[in-house]
Parts: sequence; C-alpha cells; structure tokens
Amino acid sequence: MPSAGQRKPGSLLALQALQKWLLRGGVGAMLARRVVAALLLWLSCCVSALWRYYINSQDYSIFSTRSSIKLEYEGNSFVSWKIPESCKVENNTSPKTTLHCKRAGIHTIEPIARNQEVERHLTVDNSYICYLWYFTVVDVYYNLSQIVTIWVYDPESASTEELIRTAKKPSLIVTIWVYDPESASTEELIWTAKKPSLNSLVLTKQMNTLGQRPFIFTVEKRLAYHPGPLTSEGTWVIHLPMSTDDIAKVIQGNNVDFQDCRIADLHFLLTFPMEIVLEPPGYLPLTLPPGSPLMLSWDTCISTFALLATDQETFQTNDSFQTWTRVRAPPGILSDAQRHSLRDVLVFRTGILFLVETTVYLKTDNEFIKLDKSRGISETGILGLSKRRWCQIRYLYKSAAGRTFVLAWTKSEVYGGFGKFKFMRFTTTSRLKYLLKLPPTDTLEIITVEYSWHPLEAAALLSHCSVCTTTKNIRMVIFNSAYFSWKLQDFELQVPKEAKLEYRFLYSAMPDIIVWDEHQVYYGYRNFAVFGTITTASGETNLSSLSQGSNIHQVLTDSIGNVVVKMENNVMFYIKADITEAVILHTWVNTTAKTGLFFDKSFEVCILYYNENLDEKYQLQTQPYPLILELQSINKDLGDWCPYLAFQHNIHSQFYHMDKGESLTIWSQIVYPENRGLYIVLEHYGMRILTWTQNIEYEIASGFCTKTLITRFFQTTNYELVDNYYQLQKENTGLLVFQFRPSEFSRMCPTAKPVFEIDVGCDSSKHIMVQGFNRSGCQRRDFSYVIDKELLRESLSDNLKVRYDVAKYGCPLTLELGQMFQPIVELYDENGFIKIVDANFILWEIHGRNDYTFNSTMEQNGCINEAQTWDAMIEENPGIPLDDVWGPQNYRPCFSYAIGKPGDLGQPYEILNYSNKNHIKWPMTYAGMYVYRLKILDPNYRAHSYRRVPFLRPRDSTWLRTLITVSVLSQTVSSGPCLKVEEQQKSKKFTSADLFKQSLHFVMHD
Repeated sequence: MPSAGQRKPGSLLALQALQKWLLRGGVGAMLARRVVAALLLWLSCCVSALWRYYINSQDYSIFSTRSSIKLEYEGNSFVSWKIPESCKVENNTSPKTTLHCKRAGIHTIEPIARNQEVERHLTVDNSYICYLWYFTVVDVYYNLSQIVTIWVYDPESASTEELIRTAKKPSLIVTIWVYDPESASTEELIWTAKKPSLNSLVLTKQMNTLGQRPFIFTVEKRLAYHPGPLTSEGTWVIHLPMSTDDIAKVIQGNNVDFQDCRIADLHFLLTFPMEIVLEPPGYLPLTLPPGSPLMLSWDTCISTFALLATDQETFQTNDSFQTWTRVRAPPGILSDAQRHSLRDVLVFRTGILFLVETTVYLKTDNEFIKLDKSRGISETGILGLSKRRWCQIRYLYKSAAGRTFVLAWTKSEVYGGFGKFKFMRFTTTSRLKYLLKLPPTDTLEIITVEYSWHPLEAAALLSHCSVCTTTKNIRMVIFNSAYFSWKLQDFELQVPKEAKLEYRFLYSAMPDIIVWDEHQVYYGYRNFAVFGTITTASGETNLSSLSQGSNIHQVLTDSIGNVVVKMENNVMFYIKADITEAVILHTWVNTTAKTGLFFDKSFEVCILYYNENLDEKYQLQTQPYPLILELQSINKDLGDWCPYLAFQHNIHSQFYHMDKGESLTIWSQIVYPENRGLYIVLEHYGMRILTWTQNIEYEIASGFCTKTLITRFFQTTNYELVDNYYQLQKENTGLLVFQFRPSEFSRMCPTAKPVFEIDVGCDSSKHIMVQGFNRSGCQRRDFSYVIDKELLRESLSDNLKVRYDVAKYGCPLTLELGQMFQPIVELYDENGFIKIVDANFILWEIHGRNDYTFNSTMEQNGCINEAQTWDAMIEENPGIPLDDVWGPQNYRPCFSYAIGKPGDLGQPYEILNYSNKNHIKWPMTYAGMYVYRLKILDPNYRAHSYRRVPFLRPRDSTWLRTLITVSVLSQTVSSGPCLKVEEQQKSKKFTSADLFKQSLHFVMHD
C-alpha cells in the first residue's frame, strides 16, 4: 500500500449533516454555502480523518459475518477504535487491526483520536456465499482454443498468490481460515506466497465429492462449457475457443453447500491474448508535463489491457497492473521538450496513439511514426483524441470494417479513424455554422468529441459566441455515421470563457451526458429534456469548494449508472445516472498520493497508486475500492432508500437481431410497497421501424405490489406485391436502442435500467447449407469439362469449356442418372443447426445450361393462374443479368385469381419448397456437370447467408443464396454448397469431398 500521509479534508459526514440541518432549518442556500465554506477552512487546519478497511478477498460481495475485516488508520492522532458490542477487534488500540462482526446488520465503526474522525456504517451480511472460484488460462494457438484450469479457494485462508491471481497451479484451501485469519502464513497475508496453500486442494476435493461441477457461461452468446473429471491436482479443466465477440464470461457451479457455504459466481473477461509492447534498450521516457495528475487509458472491452501516463514514465499492462512494462519513444524522433509534453494517449490492441503537443504519433510493435496528411489527419493543431467508451461488441464486431474506432479534432475540424489508423475528415466548423444557421462572423470552435452509447453516433461539444467577452455558449451536435449527418441537440450551457470542458455519455438508450470543467459537473438527461448543474445537499455546485480547492481529475462511469468524480487531491464524489445531486464519499486516500481509477477484469472499481520514489517493481500498486459499501455507509445518514424492492427482466444481452417475420419478447417486473404507484417505463431511441405491444399483469399480496410487463417487438411491413421492394426494405432496416426503467429510483437502487439494441436486418452469424453434402474427403484438384452448345440457354457458336474450381465450389455430390434431386436448405448460425428453410426458392445453372426440368406441374402445385418461369421472367426483363431477372423484388404467387393471368398450368413448376416435393429432373441419355445458384424467393423471408463483410448493405443482402454442385453420372450425381458475397466476388472456401468424374454442382450464392 502507499505510504501513509497526513490528510486534513474535514469531517465529511459532519459537513453533510450540517448542510442538511441548514437547509431543513430554512436557511437560504447562499448562507448555507458560506457557513459550509467557513467550516471547511477551519477543518482543513485542524482535523485529520483518514481510515480504511479491507478483507482478504478482492470481491467485496462476500463481505459478511465470516469475513476478517482489516482496519487501518492513517495519521498520528489515533487513540483507539470505537466498536459496537456485536463486533470484536483484535487490538483496540492499534491503528492496524482485524475486526469480526458475528451478527449481520449495519455496524458503526469509528476511530477515537485527538481530532474528530469520520465514522463508517459498515453493512455486514449474513451470506451463505463464502468461497470463490480461481482460474488460470493457457493459450493454445494451433487450434485457437484456451484451456481454463479452475479450482475453489476460500479468501479467508487462501494464499497470497490466489488472492492476487498469480498462482500457476491449483491452490490448496481449508475453510478453517475463514474463522481464524491468524492461521494464514505471513506470505499469504501480504500476497507474496510462491506456493498455493494445502487448504484449497482439500476444499476443492470436498466440493467435488459433494457434487460440485463448475462450468463457464458466456454472457452474449449464452454458451456453456463444461469440464472433465476432477484431476489428481484438484482442478477442473475446461476447453473453450478464443473469441473476440463473446468475451464476458461467468464461472458458475452447482448449488452445493459445504459447512453452510457456497461459491460465488465469478464474472471475468477472456479474449485473445493482449500483447504489450516491449521496449528495446536505449529508448527514452515519454511523459506528461511536470506536475500533471495520472492519465489512464484502457481497451474499450478489455479493461485489464491498459496504459498509465505519468510525469515520469508511461506504463502498459495486460493484467490490471499486476505486471507492466514501460512505454518509451525511440531516440531522434522527438525533442526532449516534446517527450515531456504528452497531452493525451489512447491504447488499442494494434497500437498506441500519443498526442504530443498538437501532433499525433502512432506506436506499434515495429514503428513509432508521426501521423499526417498521408493518413488523412492534420499534422498539427490536434486538440484531443477520443475512443469508444462502451463495449457494444456484437454490433461493432458485425460491422467492424466500416466503423471508426477513434476520433480526433482541431478547433475547426473533426476526424474519424478507421482500420490501420487511417483518418477521414468528417466536418468543419464552416459546415456546422451553416447547419446551425449562424452568421459567418460568429466564433464557433470544437471543444471536444465523444462517442455516444449508440454505436453509430458521436457528438461534438461546440463553443459559440457572437462577441466573445467573459462567457461562451456550449452547444452539441450529434453525428450519425449511417446517414453521415449532423443534428443539433436541445442542449445549451453558458460557462466562463476560460473553462475547459470534458464530457461522457452515460449507459443509456437516450443520449444522457455528464459534462465537467475544473470545478463543476453539468448533466443532460433523457435526450436533453432535463439539463442543469449537479448540486450537493446544501445546493453547492462548486465541487472544488468542498475539496480544499482541488480540481476535478477524473470522472468514471459504469454500466449500472454509477458516476464517480475524483478530485486531484483524491476527494471523491458520487453521482447516480438520472440523479441531479452529488454526495461526497468518505476519504479513502491521502491528498499526497498519486492515484487514478480504473476497472479490473470483473469490471469492479479499483484504485491505482503510483509512487516514483519506490523501487521500480513497487511503483505501481492496485487496490479494490468497495464503492457499494461506501455508498451504504454514507446513506445511513442521508436516508436515501430505493423506492422498489426488486426490478427484474430477461434482457441477457446488449444486442439482438431481428429479421423479417421474427419477433422479440421482453419480460420485466417490478416489486414495490403498496400505494407507491410505481410502473415500468419503456424508452427508445432511433428510427421508428418496429412496432411493439405491451401486456401488464398486476397483483398485490402482503402489502407489496407486483407489476409484470410483457413487451413484444415485431415488424408489420408486408413486402409482397410491392413495386419498391428494395427501397421499402432499406427504410425498414436499421438499429434501435431501448431501455426499461422504473418510474422512480434513487442512488441506492442497484440497476436502474437495462439497455439493449435491436438490429433490424441482416444477421451476419447466420448462413445456409444444403443437406447431404460431404465437406471433406475429396481431392483438392481443379478440373475442366465441356458443355455442348446445344444444351445452353443462349446460342453460342462453340461448345463451352468450364473450369471447375474446387476451392470455390466445394465437393460435388454424386447421384444416379435417373435420381431426381431436391435441395433441402438448412439454416445455421455459429452455434449450429437452427432449422430447415421452408420458404420458396428458385435455382438456375450459372454457366447457362438449360437441359433440366422439374417433376411437377403448376396445376399439381395448386396454381390458379400461370406461375412465373425463367423464360417468362427473362422475356419481361430484357437486358438484365440472369441473376437479377427474378427474385423477391418481383415474385408473384400463382395461388390467387387476383394475381397473374390464366395460362397453361401443365407447364413445369420451377419454384421449389421443402414441403412441395418438387424435384429437378436430369436428361436420361447422358451424364453431365451442373453448377446451380439458389435464391430465396419469398419477399417476407430473410434468412441471410454467411457474409464476410457484415457492414455492407448491398442491394441483394436480403436474398438467401448459396451454390450447389451436382454431378450427374450414368450412375450418380453430387451436391455441395459454397457461400459467397456476390457484391465482393469473394467465396467462402469449404473442405471438399471426393470428386467423381463428371459431376453436377449445385451452388447457392449470397
């Protein structure tokens, strides 16, 4: 831990109590602020109040009557601890001691010192969750899988290696350490043990005997991976694939009790290995200007992959700073002054961006270069860099190639950064003046740019003034990348001209923001319908006045609505999303420590300490911060309670696909005390291309009300018989963002609103296959064959020679000459088979063969009017490629008197369906090779084929196509599908099966 130092911020709880008393007594807000400011001035000279508490585990969710609570007082005025009768302390007069509370409840703990000290109200639970999972990961590159070794450990008796997650073998744990922490070795307590304890092995084997079996559950794709039997070393081993779009995982187990205790679920992040940059000798430090506070940057989805910039060095880690390397610049590129003028830094998997003075530099494994016009960005004048703050990994992975991942800006330009760190200018202030209808003589400057929660949007904060004197007006415009448009928002602030503003979008479907300068925090909630300045209980808006004049250093936001405002002197304030009042948290760190806030691999808040005066291996240290416990402590005096008892739902993912004919049902429920009148609110943001219905169920019992809301999302658009099929489809495709929230909530409510996206359109994870083909076993050897010119649809002077590309078309399926063939189309996603496609489809031979027919007639298939045929469609659409003459855009069914016209119903019916038993018939007098393309014909069916570039929305992206190769021999015929994206002329290669002589290849193509 960082060395102790004096801290004199005042008794924060006493300050809050005074504020509340002044306001309740009718004292005006102005007088209240003056009294508080005077009290702060006195307290800053006369009061020392800094003490903390810890448990052996980094997971404070098991803070219970079984926990050994370590108390630590920092300062010189300590006398003793004031402990309630329900708790016991090992040494009442030691500033560092261990506390045990044998009864659950809220226990007031206070150090007695020569000065008045802060008391904390610790909420101690009587939980049956006592043990934790521990795991190590071995990366296996030859098949892109990961081996996870899991065992159970007890944080009260675990070795230090287990507690800091550095153990390489299963630890050995006994539950006895839960009750007697002094039985642990010194190495375990200070987290330096080299070997796991024997107790973990005993506990794990005991749990296994009782029926415990862990498994890894993935949050997004909802997959489960199970282990084999317990190994002789006391571990379970699980094999699971590496993933970039399903990284959030949970280790869960069976409901097995041992000595009335169970194992807590472990939430963690696991993806491809994140490599850090190794520095060659001779490189030079790259730092912030002298005296600057710490600057942290981490990967959008993997918070353990992070970078810390200080005024002495820059460090990078891939394990939440358990280990780290220095990041330096090669000599000869930057001057000494430039190396100490770092203004901003962003870390990515493929490189690091540094903003040095007003120029952007890129550092990768093999280069350190300046970015300029050759990369599409200005060489100088860059004011800042921004990256995506929210991990919407499923949507971004779906469209990664077409989305920006970094933003940069000058006073007058905004740039978007794409793959390989190439930029494009998005807009200028001249264009924005035209958008805002401002006079050309007005001053309009870009302050900062941020990505919103919506994955297609970013926003620019603008400074505007007609005559710039002492203040400036702040406006906001939002950029939508789908339409490449900027839209002015109903948000306006007036701030001092010299104010330096930053902001963040909160976890919300609506554009909710938190804006701050050096002293104040502003808010804009519910799509800017509500905006203003964050206040404290006394009405004070200047947070610096409540923290000895210190400036705002860092604002940390998370996905459950928590907002922590950290000052440069380590005073922290707490704000809840949608709440307009801030509360000051208990002092946790002394004013002299250099710290920053970040998230660990379980996305819990941690404090990172930096001390350049220590030995290099000890300069960085991390400590979990019990935010929820600290909130519960200050709430004992504030009396802020959540208005509902429970708010539940079945929203398990941030991202849902919805295709034609599909629907999504969401269940939500709220339980609250009788007569409170609460209800569930549904809010949405984006295009109105979905319809939804809601059904409310209500019941009351034992003084509590339960409201259950069933919401069904669907589309009502009918694409049959329309003249503007493609345009209608485009208008009804897009991304919407929704959230459910209780009608009332407070800062003490756990999760106020689940947020999720519905992507209406193509699901890139789905693809089609033809039943019955063999993907392996055939020779990977191309061959050629000749088609007689008499067998072709178009007249040619010579026979057609065709080269069969096995890599492109796959292996043919060989059938007997007289055997008819009906393709059975199956729909798959990344998890396997979904269903058989039951929609109508058509097929045609891609090389122009026309020597095949169908075994049933229009009349036999129930037609009333003449059905569409290839010959008729070609005649109706002269000059159009065969691929485009017939499809869902112009399909007309033959089963209605009102559609079509009478004709010869004895013609072959050329439309196939899984249920209509229509088959392809081959010539009986010769063998042949056929390569077919298949297209889904039903305009209201959109089961998309596999697409390599999911961000494209090509004209035929709603067709289901694939390729089938069939080889008709005197004995047999073959079939095997190959999937392609037609617009890019790229094929998906499949492993092939045995090729027989001349085959008929049936190909379905997307």
